[in-house]
Amino acid sequence: MSARPTRGRPPRTTRRALEEIALDLFAEHGFDETTVERIASEAGVSERTFFRYFPSKVEVLWAQFDYEVKRLREAFAAVPADEPMMSAVRRIVVEANHYRAEDVPELRNRMQLLSSVPALAAGAGAHYDAWERAVGEFAASRLGASPDDLLPLAVGRTTLAAARAAFDAWLSRGDADLTIYLDQALAALARGFAPEDAPVG
Repeated sequence: MSARPTRGRPPRTTRRALEEIALDLFAEHGFDETTVERIASEAGVSERTFFRYFPSKVEVLWAQFDYEVKRLREAFAAVPADEPMMSAVRRIVVEANHYRAEDVPELRNRMQLLSSVPALAAGAGAHYDAWERAVGEFAASRLGASPDDLLPLAVGRTTLAAARAAFDAWLSRGDADLTIYLDQALAALARGFAPEDAPVG
């Protein structure tokens, strides 16, 4: 039998609904203090239903990140042949991180949790590896190389590092849209971190 919904909520069983409820509870009570039982109860569903969508409460926080990896792969598959590799990487990563103003508080909450909760940081590797791999495989296709060759690995890893730096700067300052930070970081990466007005060649 499903748990009774609290606060008069009707049962909400979509993956996104469970994600939103969990994030609200994490923000209100803390990640460690929020149990799967509490999330399921708030949603008016059973714990079994929760686990149908998420293998653990940790994976709730990575759901949108994993969806971004899927979008990156789809976008890289459609890059025009004449678009330079790093220009395409920059454009696609920035486009994948356009958020509506009403979604920004949730994004901030999610990213702050991912960076501050040890249990979440410990499990980050597989998710970051998938993101990095998406970029590296695109680079490999452009370079005529294997994704495990040096240069595709370097492109994937340095792009991820630049994007994470942009997120960290955005979280700590919040004085501009996230895409501005990402665009600046990836543009600097593409020119080898030389000053913008440095001569080419």
